[in-house]
Amino acid sequence: MGVKTATLINRDISWLSFNDRVLQEAADTAVPLIERIKFLGIFSNNRDEFFRVRVATIKRMTKAGKKAKEQLGQDPKDLLEKIQKIVIIQQNKSDKIYTQILKDLERNNIYIINEKQLNTEHQNFVKAHFLDNVLPSLFPIMLDSAPDFPYLKDNTIYLLVRLTKFGKDKKSKHSLIEIPTTGANRFLVLPSAKNKKYIILIDDVIRFCLDDIYSIFDYDSIEAHTIKLTRDAELDIDQDVSKSFVEKISKSVKKRKRGQPVRLTYDCEISKDMLTYLTKRLKPLNEENLIPGGRYHNFKDFMNFPDLGRKDLKYTIPHPLSHPFLDIHKSVFKTVREKDILLTFPYQSYQHIIDFLREASIDPKVESIKITLYRAAKNSNIINALINALKNGKQVTIVVELQARFDEENNIYWANKLQEEGATVIFGVPHLKVHSKLFSIVRKENNKKVVYAHVGTGNFNEDSAKIYSDFSLLTADKRITDEVEKLFEFYSDNLKVGTYKHLLVAPFTMRKKFMRMIQTEIDHAREGKEAYISIKLNSLVDAEIISKLYEANAAGVKMKIIVRGVCSLVTQIAGMSDKIECISIVDKYLEHARVFIFCNGGDEKIYISSADWMNRNLDYRSEVAIPIYDKHIQTIIKSLMDIQWKDNTKARTIDQKQTNVYKSSTQKTKIRAQDDIYLFFKNNFAINLAKSLLVETSRN
Repeated sequence: MGVKTATLINRDISWLSFNDRVLQEAADTAVPLIERIKFLGIFSNNRDEFFRVRVATIKRMTKAGKKAKEQLGQDPKDLLEKIQKIVIIQQNKSDKIYTQILKDLERNNIYIINEKQLNTEHQNFVKAHFLDNVLPSLFPIMLDSAPDFPYLKDNTIYLLVRLTKFGKDKKSKHSLIEIPTTGANRFLVLPSAKNKKYIILIDDVIRFCLDDIYSIFDYDSIEAHTIKLTRDAELDIDQDVSKSFVEKISKSVKKRKRGQPVRLTYDCEISKDMLTYLTKRLKPLNEENLIPGGRYHNFKDFMNFPDLGRKDLKYTIPHPLSHPFLDIHKSVFKTVREKDILLTFPYQSYQHIIDFLREASIDPKVESIKITLYRAAKNSNIINALINALKNGKQVTIVVELQARFDEENNIYWANKLQEEGATVIFGVPHLKVHSKLFSIVRKENNKKVVYAHVGTGNFNEDSAKIYSDFSLLTADKRITDEVEKLFEFYSDNLKVGTYKHLLVAPFTMRKKFMRMIQTEIDHAREGKEAYISIKLNSLVDAEIISKLYEANAAGVKMKIIVRGVCSLVTQIAGMSDKIECISIVDKYLEHARVFIFCNGGDEKIYISSADWMNRNLDYRSEVAIPIYDKHIQTIIKSLMDIQWKDNTKARTIDQKQTNVYKSSTQKTKIRAQDDIYLFFKNNFAINLAKSLLVETSRN
């Protein structure tokens, strides 16, 4: 059964709808005020990356003719027009939300003021800060005398300045100032007065002190407006066979910084003649590249908005809970040998993962550690544990994915550091991104080799584990560990693909096995048996799988889908998708775990995975889905899915028109999944259930 373009929502339009859900959080007055500001920052950061990656890709496809139209389902130029219209609407919405937030801040005695609102005390404070901390890093460029317009860095904010001398021969000079925000705080907290807090952006500090910068010129008026250029972030990898892959990636990252312009955002208050001057000098920019914005750009900096000591204006994030079976005074190996352990972040502590690797690094019985690294934390204790293992004589193998977008430089740094310490470093697999979240630890027990494994849905990153909702399964089950070892053999020798009975491994078996499991539900539904599918993922885009889900719907299979981001499946079409319910949850944590539950004639199959249902995940990445065999853990996962499905606070219904309406509910009780999941673990339900099932699931 093929799938027509008309029955798929374009992935980029759907992604913009997801980012609109982020904007909803910024607009929601029930969200703490400083968190609303941060959501504006997340919205802005998301959009920047969207332009750097997706819009840049579509622009390149405009040169590909019919092939591009077939791939996108429409003419790329038409798609770019749609994107620009939506982006401008969202920008206007964002500006209005920011204006409302300013008013709400003022009701809480917090004032974001500009250079024209400074009292005498603040003027002196700003001037001193500028002279001591800002001016030394400013190097204005006088544009009129420059033969070429200076190179604008990707996603960097600048002030376009015009100095005007009035008279018969009215003359203007133009200048450009890069606003220093890298490594510096965008916000300056001013002295308080009568319990009132004041903040000014560095942009306005510079505006206030323009006279100090241009004092040598004779002018009557001076004005400054913010501009920002976004560039294509695609890596153009050098094909020179004489260079190592690390050299190629390093060179490509440097070239990315000089990628083609895909968007110029400018202050909509800028005069028409100043904008004309800018666009004439800045070539090649077309009309569709221009996006009017507000006074401030790079709202991503608002993700680090100062809290000013006002805890009442932020989310109260509860302390992560310890897993009931993992005791700091008991060996993790002993616990995992007895029973599979599921960790659920950020509700449970990520420290357990670090503790496991730390124990492995000093345990004399441990012989080797293998791990995949996609996005490590900047100050990674995971890597510190691996380095410690090397110092203690363990064999350590790290599969480093150098093509983890925007983390390439960080990954190259860690790869070099680990190699210096003596680790075996494997730089991914040719033509595949290694996106699996694996480690295996080989331990000698009673003269036998015992393997312990981790398979998860999120990166080995203790920073993101505080805000990303993910699963990690720790196991010594040979059905799993033997196949994890096969995967590491494949990473080491790409000719050893291996066979997999238990793990679903992309790009080898995952697509076929998922399709087969959906077909099983179709067969059972047609036979009049119970048939259902319940899944949770970040993105649902793959046309072949969506077509199969439509077929399952026609057969009578009941389906529930939780998708955080892009959803190309069209819901609510009679006979085709009317049995498919679909929601999205956007809240204080980023929903990142992937879960797949199939009825399977009453003998449920449950998987967690690193993979979304996207063409890239299933066909062009090394991904893993792991079956959950432990009955207790199955119950936990189903309970968590049920809590999420019942959310009537932060769940939105995914409909045909991408309206993002909040899920309607007849329940009187308020259910907010992310809060209720924490309570689920805290209130000992999971612990008591675990104890009752311990005998059944133990593997002594």
